[in-house]
Amino acid sequence: MEILYLLIPLAVIIMIVAAWAFVWSVKSGQFDDLEGPAHRILMDDDDPRIPRPPQERLDEPSLKEHDR
Repeated sequence: MEILYLLIPLAVIIMIVAAWAFVWSVKSGQFDDLEGPAHRILMDDDDPRIPRPPQERLDEPSLKEHDR
């Protein structure tokens, strides 16, 4: 029974810290865009990872020449 004198104030302090963390995260914009990162990972990057010099891009055969 005496442990309640410790546990109740400790629980209240933890609840206050959790509420403060939630309010801080809302004010700092952590929950502003919930769908953006989910859609961003699905978008393709059209740019190559290692850019090639412009000459090599011009010298590449077109797709029509490969089909012949």
